[in-house]
Amino acid sequence: MKVGLFVPCYVDQFYPGAAIATLELLEKLGVDVQYPSRQTCCGQPMANSGFEHLTGGCNELFIENFSAFDYIVCPSGSCVLHIKHHLQSDKNEAKAAAIRNKVYELVEFLTDVLKITNLKGSFPHKVGIHQSCHGQRGLQLSQMTELVAPSFSKPRYLLDMIAGLEIMPLDRADECCGFGGTFCVAEEAVSVKMGKDRVADHIRNGVEYITAADLSCLMHMEGILRRQGSPLKVIHIAEILNGECTV
Repeated sequence: MKVGLFVPCYVDQFYPGAAIATLELLEKLGVDVQYPSRQTCCGQPMANSGFEHLTGGCNELFIENFSAFDYIVCPSGSCVLHIKHHLQSDKNEAKAAAIRNKVYELVEFLTDVLKITNLKGSFPHKVGIHQSCHGQRGLQLSQMTELVAPSFSKPRYLLDMIAGLEIMPLDRADECCGFGGTFCVAEEAVSVKMGKDRVADHIRNGVEYITAADLSCLMHMEGILRRQGSPLKVIHIAEILNGECTV
């Protein structure tokens, strides 16, 4: 299969290590990965702010960059959900529709497409999983606790394969961190309070690292942790899975 690597703006600018880990992990798993160098923003910030009608240029460039691939993989649930739900084109709607059906967040690509059953790696730390809202409620990466339904977590399924890693139970397993894209700018006080509550749950339960499939949430919580002087660290799930990954 031919896979295009979609790296969101904030990952490229602030957390390039997560993008590199995603690339290396996929290559170790035998995937033919290419990175279209002309890719830019997917348009999500504009859409979140009520200006989706101005994202036409972003949409057309995304289609141009990624339409030739069998799959598109991205280490960000929120950006993937945006493409799945909002990518459209007056000029190339057939290609846009095809892309909406073949774009995957990294975790769901590993579990649903590659169907990984064995990863050999080591991460001897106590880890808390943050179930990001976009991934959980939009991409169904994990079950919502308010539903009377069988529980599942695709991130945990993968992390359970990593030697030495201890997943710590949280008091509120799928509570929002408060980032919400432009919400953290428009409603700063509410966003910060939600973030403080979220990191406090991890601290209270003895976590050393918070991991997630969405770096925007981790970025928000990392800022709070730094201001608190906390030793607790954040790490994208790709960086854990890429440690010494073989199949």
